[in-house]
Amino acid sequence: MTVYDRNVTRGEIPCLRLRVFPPDPEAKRVMETLYTFASECPYTLQISTKSGIHCNSNANAPTKTLSNFPSAYLRMELRRGMRLLYSYYIDLTASPTASDIEKGFERMQEDLRLRSTE
Repeated sequence: MTVYDRNVTRGEIPCLRLRVFPPDPEAKRVMETLYTFASECPYTLQISTKSGIHCNSNANAPTKTLSNFPSAYLRMELRRGMRLLYSYYIDLTASPTASDIEKGFERMQEDLRLRSTE
C-alpha cells in the first residue's frame, strides 16, 4: 500500500467509478458485489491484473527454482483524473482470485474513508 497524496486519508471519498484493465469480467463482478460504483464520479478505482509473468533474468534463477516465485499481480489504484492518490499492489503465485480482490478492497477501506454504499 502506498499513499501518494496524504489528503486522501484525511477526508471521505464520496464515490468511486470502476475501471478494470485489461477487461476481467470476474474482477468486475466481485467488485460490484462489494461497492456501488457511480459512472460520473471524479474518483476512479482502477484495477489491473496480470498472470503468467515469467522472469528471464539469470540472477533470479535460484529464487525461482527454490521458492514460489510470483507469476501474477493485482494492483488497485485510486485516481482523481490522471492523478494517482493511492495504490495497493500484491505479487501472487497464481492468477488473482475473488478472495485476493476482496482482501485488497478491504485494505483500501481500512486505509481510506470510503462513503458507505448501503
